[in-house]
Amino acid sequence: MKHYTFINGSVTSPLGFTANGVIAGVKPQNTTKRDLAMIVCEKPCAAAAIFTKNRVRSDTIAVTQQHLQNGTAQAVIVNSGNANACNPDGREKAERMCALAAEALGISADDVIVASTGVIGQVLPIEPIEKGVSALKHILSADGGTNAAEAIMTTDTVKKEWALQLTLGGKTVTIGGIAKGSGMIHINMGTTLSFVTTDAAISAAMLHEALVEAADVSYNMVSVDGDTSTNDMLAVMASGLAGNEEITEKNADYALFLEALTASFRSVAKKLAADGEGATKLVICRVSGAADLQAARTVAKSVVCSSLVKAAMFGADANCGRILCAVGYSGAEVDVQKIDVSYRSAKGEILVCRNGMGLAFDEVHAKEILLEKEIDILIRLGDGEAEAEAYGCDLTYDYVKINGDYRT
Repeated sequence: MKHYTFINGSVTSPLGFTANGVIAGVKPQNTTKRDLAMIVCEKPCAAAAIFTKNRVRSDTIAVTQQHLQNGTAQAVIVNSGNANACNPDGREKAERMCALAAEALGISADDVIVASTGVIGQVLPIEPIEKGVSALKHILSADGGTNAAEAIMTTDTVKKEWALQLTLGGKTVTIGGIAKGSGMIHINMGTTLSFVTTDAAISAAMLHEALVEAADVSYNMVSVDGDTSTNDMLAVMASGLAGNEEITEKNADYALFLEALTASFRSVAKKLAADGEGATKLVICRVSGAADLQAARTVAKSVVCSSLVKAAMFGADANCGRILCAVGYSGAEVDVQKIDVSYRSAKGEILVCRNGMGLAFDEVHAKEILLEKEIDILIRLGDGEAEAEAYGCDLTYDYVKINGDYRT
């Protein structure tokens, strides 16, 4: 039974939050797209974040980590068009962005989360951001979440925003958020860039625990192209304005909050994978019968990461050999003579492998199944009871085209 309901909304749906996005002109050749956003709460929030494990990192990561050491934040400032990574003045620019936001909002710079996304290794121009912040402070609103979602997009083709509600202690609690991500996605911590808000009363320690638990089975199971970004950040702020009794331990209310947070993250994980650069299909690998959870996750992620599997999905080729190959090199301990593989979509389901051996099957029906926009690869291992799912997409000609001229 679900204890939450998705609603129409965004990062400003929880009580206390406003946001917006503007055309600042971070990329001089692009003056028609929003590229600077702020998210603000009317009061200091419990806050937590998780970050990329790439050793090459944007300086925005270090600044945000420092600011969140006390478990408190009140605002987010984020630009697209430039990653502010691998720059000699990256730290200075990240701190300047925080100072600009703090001055405009009348808060401490230490309470600002800063993030950037875009081209790596190019100096971030600060002048457009200075002008953009001045414009933003006058238009922050409860209706500005969608504009903020647009402002953090790079090669994304659709905005990614969401909201849901649940009840904690008789109080209605809302969780909302925005995310960006289309390429350079092989998430290894939390996500590309994602900013989550809630009006739940929850301690910073428990917020961090929930963030890690929810991300492990959602964001961290997404791969578009095998590349982990230098800028990955998943940050959450909790205003406490819903009025529920504060969650300070892993009790029943924590479990309900975690359930809702995980559901919201899984919905976004699918959006990120479906919007992979050049992608035409969402591919979900669902593994069951694994010896343990780690084996299930390892197998599922290995399959969605396989370039050959991704290419086969693009061509609607029901080649089970590519699936078995990805399972075999995943590193998980599996009995290869127990593996079953099926493909499933809105057009039906077809078994193509039993006990590790390919089967004769209706190729025409298989192609019909694989021509759909959302495809499940079902793998049954026969080694235990654990299960997991991972999210990916097909590999198309357009992926190479997009990334062949990304800077231009």
